[in-house]
Amino acid sequence: MTSTATALKKTDGYHVLIVDDNKAHIRLLQEAFRNTPNTPRISSVQDGVDALAYLYRQGKYAKAAVPDLVLLDLNLPRKNGHEVLMEIKSDPHLKVIPIVILSNSRRQEDINNSYALHANCYIPKPSNLRALFQVVQQINSFWLDTVSLAI
Repeated sequence: MTSTATALKKTDGYHVLIVDDNKAHIRLLQEAFRNTPNTPRISSVQDGVDALAYLYRQGKYAKAAVPDLVLLDLNLPRKNGHEVLMEIKSDPHLKVIPIVILSNSRRQEDINNSYALHANCYIPKPSNLRALFQVVQQINSFWLDTVSLAI
């Protein structure tokens, strides 16, 4: 990505959707993103059904902006993260959105299933605040400054 393209993307309003059923995790992730350069706009939902409604812009999410990146937990109510991931990656319009699995699960089966369903990466949730802030910094840097996102 050239510096011109990067600058355009930064002013373009990088937008992250956090899908996590734990309000405390959402708040920590929001705070961690606030401490990164080029802070993205953050939206959040707390279950898989709402995640899909948000992405499909249905109901109360009809005016929602399409995110540039989704941070997806696996252990969600109503529809789990793997089901959400499968639906996103099977939709021709949504499959271009990078999906980062950010989960407490360290089970190899969950990791393998996530990649089989075309997750862009799998990151175990860090167990302490400093590590969480560091992971968010790396996510932000990689997806904003290193790669080119679909527009």
